[in-house]
Amino acid sequence: MNLILLDPNDLTDDGHVCITDPRRLTHLLNVHRSAPGDLLTVGVQGGSMGKAMLKELTAERAYFQLETLNEPPPPPLPVHLVLALPRPRMLARTLEHVTSLGVKEITLLHTKRVEKSYWQSPELRTDKIHQHLVLGLEQARDTQLPSVTLSKGFRPFLEQQLPGLLSKRRGLVAHPGMPNACPRGISDPTLLLVGPEGGFIAWEVEQLMLAGCEGMHLGPRILRVETAVTALLSRLF
Repeated sequence: MNLILLDPNDLTDDGHVCITDPRRLTHLLNVHRSAPGDLLTVGVQGGSMGKAMLKELTAERAYFQLETLNEPPPPPLPVHLVLALPRPRMLARTLEHVTSLGVKEITLLHTKRVEKSYWQSPELRTDKIHQHLVLGLEQARDTQLPSVTLSKGFRPFLEQQLPGLLSKRRGLVAHPGMPNACPRGISDPTLLLVGPEGGFIAWEVEQLMLAGCEGMHLGPRILRVETAVTALLSRLF
């Protein structure tokens, strides 16, 4: 936890912060090993970052005095990530990784090679998704939560959502065997589409190309989704 992410409800009217949830308290006690008088980095969810002095720390609560709260969060990446729904354990790690890297718009998509059972996973509960996004923000010192959209049908996504997503973005499909390598250091608003571990099927790739996307590859190696997404974002931006 490189940032203590505060819910607006943690703030009091007199410029103090009171934290009572077990996860953050345990981290302050056992990982940070904080003590009264420590000056720690804090940020309000959806707002600014700054410093707060720890006044009291027990197993029941942490009480801070806000010192500053005027630092903006780091800029987001100019990308909307469309990710074929990974297996649940990989989904959790991937959400944390891409949030840490600055992705603010995520669509989880059903494709032919996505197991239908994945959509029943507890990892897709709103509270579980929120938990992984928060962990990513705390790691990277950011306060702006990404939005996550679930798209359970490829054809409805293709017909109803993709045209709007491409209207002001450059569409890039990451898929093994594409003739062009992944571009480097771009700054254009981008729609990045990444398939499941087995890749998109040929029909899906064809439809994405017909819709106006460009195909690209990361080289001859076949990577796990969480590795591929991290490598793609790092290379692109």
